[in-house]
Amino acid sequence: MSVRIIVDSTTDLPEQTARRVTVVPLTIHFGEQQYVSGVDIDARKFYEMLVEGDVLPTTSQPTPYAFTQVFQEAVDAGDTVVCITVSSKLSGTYQSACIAAADFPGKVFVVDSLTVAIGGGILTEYALSLTDKGMDAEEIAWKLMQKREKVRLLALLDTLEYLKKGGRISSAVAFAGGLLNIKPVIAVADGEVKMLGKARGSKQGNNLLVQEIDKAGGVDFEKPLLLGYTGLSDALLQKYIVDSAALWQGKVEQLPVSIVGSVVGTHAGPGAVAVAFFAAETE
Repeated sequence: MSVRIIVDSTTDLPEQTARRVTVVPLTIHFGEQQYVSGVDIDARKFYEMLVEGDVLPTTSQPTPYAFTQVFQEAVDAGDTVVCITVSSKLSGTYQSACIAAADFPGKVFVVDSLTVAIGGGILTEYALSLTDKGMDAEEIAWKLMQKREKVRLLALLDTLEYLKKGGRISSAVAFAGGLLNIKPVIAVADGEVKMLGKARGSKQGNNLLVQEIDKAGGVDFEKPLLLGYTGLSDALLQKYIVDSAALWQGKVEQLPVSIVGSVVGTHAGPGAVAVAFFAAETE
């Protein structure tokens, strides 16, 4: 009997890690058009449609039945399950998974990640490392609920346009921010998206990201970390890597990177840069 890790499609992972998990997709709506994330729309097609469209897409959570199907398949194969979902404060996906898991007592354990995107990605990678150590599903779920408080997700947005489209800021604020080249820095903290600060230009924004990593207590390099970007190009991410080189040099051989999916990408817009890590343990 093995432990199967199941996630929803808001979780962003490097390709080699994604092969090791089962994904329950959310549905993406562009007006009257409906797409199943990861099935009939990938990240590239999503960003092409986002840039070309005037109306922001919306997402809908998987049903309990969608989770029941994948849970049943795993249990029938003799596996136990750890299911990691997007923050319950951002989506009802966690609730759907819990409803489904009630039919599999002692077999399926659901964990609210309290994060999203690459934040969920590093928690998933940590879960996989625990399966490799031979932990059982209940132990892994308990460990994840302990360590999720240490997950930090920070992002630098390149544009205010999509926050305006989503009604999160006014047109006047977006216009002024565009004139001043304002780059907001946001975080997911306590399961919710929060504004940390605003920078003038990408260079200052990258510096602000570095400062926020330092405020978080630094990076625990013994655990997974992941960088992400939105849109069709990783050029701004590569600039951030150069600007923040002192953080990583001598600490990691290679910086893992993932494109950030639709749930965050809808509101961040293209050109955002994100970093997810576990905060270093304090004495």
